[in-house]
Amino acid sequence: MFACTTPGYPMLMPVTEPKVDAVLLDIDGTLVDSNYVHVDAWSRAFRDAGREVPSWRIHRCIGMDGSKLLETLVGSSDSALAGEAKKLHGEYYAAASVDLEVLPGARELLAELNSRGVTVVLATSAPESELSTLRDLLDVEDSVAVVTSGEDAEVAKPEPDIIAVALERSGVGADDAVMVGDSVWDVESAGRAGVRAIGVRSGGISRGELLDAGAAAVFDDPADLLEHVETSPIFAGKVSA
Repeated sequence: MFACTTPGYPMLMPVTEPKVDAVLLDIDGTLVDSNYVHVDAWSRAFRDAGREVPSWRIHRCIGMDGSKLLETLVGSSDSALAGEAKKLHGEYYAAASVDLEVLPGARELLAELNSRGVTVVLATSAPESELSTLRDLLDVEDSVAVVTSGEDAEVAKPEPDIIAVALERSGVGADDAVMVGDSVWDVESAGRAGVRAIGVRSGGISRGELLDAGAAAVFDDPADLLEHVETSPIFAGKVSA
């Protein structure tokens, strides 16, 4: 489309067509500022279950499959300690849900993608109880076409299962989708499913780590991605990071 300068008519600016049919988005740390709420909830849960775990180690595991998180941090996912910590984390996280905030530009990004014909998918492995809270907070149902949860895959990120479910439900192939996530686990999960990934730093992971994990590009947060969406892999195809 070219600019029109005919008197009496508005100028029509060039519009880039999306290079993908669907954008899959993680929620925790990507659309909602929740990672540090999870860190605090896990820290308290481990301590009250009888094991001190440094917060920085917990943060490194946020976004990972829950069982793998427990295996990494306390050595087992089926021990009494792990079971108690998991239960307490759910309670502490639910109590702290009032502290959750939508990240800048999150709602606007999803609305923009939807308005331009992109299928918007919330590709998360969050438990249904947490997902319900996150969806209520986001208030983006009009922009979202497909949603996954932890009940849709036996093993979550960095395994590709939840990405495969998201692709199947959205009816697109891996080459026609892009994943947006804040953790190396999101990027690795997408890569294993053959989907290009965009990283955002809003979950507390560095640009370098996201790129090393395989991200095609990295932005600060949803607002930064929205500002540069025309030159992102969503609209520009394969670009250098």
